[in-house]
Amino acid sequence: QVQLVESGGGWVQPGGSLRLSCAASGFTGSLHAMSWYRRAPGKERELVATIISGRGAIKYEDSVKERFTISRDNARNTVYLQMNSLKPEDTAVYYCNVVIVTDRGGNNYWGQGTQVTVSS
Repeated sequence: QVQLVESGGGWVQPGGSLRLSCAASGFTGSLHAMSWYRRAPGKERELVATIISGRGAIKYEDSVKERFTISRDNARNTVYLQMNSLKPEDTAVYYCNVVIVTDRGGNNYWGQGTQVTVSS
């Protein structure tokens, strides 16, 4: 049973910061891509940031560049999203997604989401 445990969401005023965490457990194989998605009210889910093993390539959605930082701790099977200079437009439920590779191939797994609310 693969489990992704998310934490770090909450309410913050514009300009504030939050740090999201997502820890993976209960799996065999290896973690490859680790990502953060978000879904704002009335909008489609969008990819926020991705960090990939091996080469360690990192990609960000344009609106969060220079403000958000994605990182990973391989020893703890955890991915983080440091969010600075938060804006009301960042309000959304944030979801962790990981790709785990086994001899059966790759599989996607989702966290349950954590609410981020930015308002004054």
